[in-house]
Amino acid sequence: MNEKKWLVRNFVLDWDTRPLVMGILNVTPDSFSDGGRYYESSQAIKQAYRLIEDGADLIDVGGESSRPGAEEVSLDEELRRVIPVVNEVAGIGKHIVSVDTVKYEVAARALEAGAAIINDISGLRRDRGIGELAASSGAGLILMHMRGTPRSMQSLVHYDDVVSEIRGALADQSRLAQELGVQREQIALDPGIGFGKTPQQNLLLIRCLEQLRVDELPILIGVSRKSFIGEVTHKKVDDRLFGTAGAVAAAILHGANIVRVHDVAEMRDVVAVAAAIDRQVGM
Repeated sequence: MNEKKWLVRNFVLDWDTRPLVMGILNVTPDSFSDGGRYYESSQAIKQAYRLIEDGADLIDVGGESSRPGAEEVSLDEELRRVIPVVNEVAGIGKHIVSVDTVKYEVAARALEAGAAIINDISGLRRDRGIGELAASSGAGLILMHMRGTPRSMQSLVHYDDVVSEIRGALADQSRLAQELGVQREQIALDPGIGFGKTPQQNLLLIRCLEQLRVDELPILIGVSRKSFIGEVTHKKVDDRLFGTAGAVAAAILHGANIVRVHDVAEMRDVVAVAAAIDRQVGM
């Protein structure tokens, strides 16, 4: 097996030939950007198919907001939000769906419904059982760097050396996952842009993405519409399309392999051009 393939259950994703585009689907009333827009299952399912039609390689479904200060939702409520959408969109071998959760029970039920990837923003700090679940199921596992929780993370932004400390934390997370039985080829790493970092630190991390790489694992980056873009452009969340495009292009040029975005059609073109410049992909 080529070491630059991402193994996610019954799918094999090539993250080296070209960057992958992950479409964001927040089934929440309070996410920072599109909270409430796709809260009902029927609207969420329509949006999922729209993202796929726009060119998303995979869809990331989340039922709990991770915006700064967000409160945790109950297990039953998160399951109610997420599982019908995963069941419809993923099915059995239908489309590649990731579940964005820190709860073992939600991850397990989503895998039963057909999800192929677990996106754990806690990086196994909340529940190591998620690593064991990925190991036993063969699911892809995204491990993100975050200090504290969404409620506390923006008070934990002091680093002596933000790049080396986050790389070290990502290396520890990858090592723990493998100790729990996860194959290296199942893992992707996310530096957690906007999660317990200042705007300046976010910009530095994007510029230094390749320095964050651990064991030749794919790097996932989530910059879509985030507050650091607002700090640079002075634009509100709904007016950050072009700022997001700039951040996505920079991330590709600095080593990102998967980009997590709201505006799939537009960012698919940004990724294609940035990858063509950087790697002559698609030419």
